[in-house]
Amino acid sequence: MNLTTKLRSDTLIIRVEEDRLDAAVAIRFKDRMREETAPASARVVLDLSRVVFLDSSGLGAVVAVMKSLAPERRLELAGLTPNVEKVFRLTRMDTVFPIHANADAALAEGLRDAG
Repeated sequence: MNLTTKLRSDTLIIRVEEDRLDAAVAIRFKDRMREETAPASARVVLDLSRVVFLDSSGLGAVVAVMKSLAPERRLELAGLTPNVEKVFRLTRMDTVFPIHANADAALAEGLRDAG
């Protein structure tokens, strides 16, 4: 499971560097996210712009990561591709997660909220 991580001010941006987030990688994804989110930061933005397929196991893994961060930190999503966005919309998870057009928009919104 390939993830890249950047810390910008108080925002940890984690980009999934895989095409699929499904049953085959869900457990590794949760483990890697636990490692990457161990350093404290106020915000965690998960950049899914490379992910073109997300199944129920992948969705469950994203929800598990959100629960592991709560209540101190919130998991925000960015860069949902059309198929991934559809999964979040159909399951109504788009009402649970803050969703941004891309990581830069998430950063800009964070700066606006802080100011």
